[in-house]
Amino acid sequence: MNKSVIALVGAALVLGGCSQKVSYGDAQEVETTTIEFGSTDLQTIAVEMTDSMLSSGAVGAITRDNRPIVFVESIKNKTAEHIDTESVTDSISTRMLKSGKFRFVDMTRVEQVREQLDFQNNDALVNPGTAIQFGKMVGAQYMLYGNLASIVKRDGSDEDVYYKMTMRLMDLETGLIEWADETEIRKKQSKAFLGW
Repeated sequence: MNKSVIALVGAALVLGGCSQKVSYGDAQEVETTTIEFGSTDLQTIAVEMTDSMLSSGAVGAITRDNRPIVFVESIKNKTAEHIDTESVTDSISTRMLKSGKFRFVDMTRVEQVREQLDFQNNDALVNPGTAIQFGKMVGAQYMLYGNLASIVKRDGSDEDVYYKMTMRLMDLETGLIEWADETEIRKKQSKAFLGW
């Protein structure tokens, strides 16, 4: 019996030592867990790129008298990492919309909209007087697009990652680029051996 009691106490200690503590943190706090692309990088890029665009003279001129309609293409991930560039795109477009200077069309939802309009216009369950008619959607005047690239260097235990985000705002009628900018982030990591 002593052996089974000791085994139970030992198991309880092992399992108790493996428990996790979860707590909430500040979403705006600088995240430095790893050298990989993280929340701080996403927030930095979204703020810097949006602020650059909103403060540019060209964008000031096209938003002075109206709120142009923009189509935002998902940011292209040119890095070797798996990066959720849709989150970067969402943060930038949300910040632009909150500025009150732009309106958006969401091309990622066109198929769902088409299905809903087809249902409204072709199903006997829908009152024809309340159905939204086809051909009423508004086209975009500008397209915002960009790339996220990285360069990774390793030397022994040292690692350096350089990220560059490039964005452009194109006039869809003329093909002219009205605004372009880029922002950079560099992160370094040194791995210590045996706590030294």
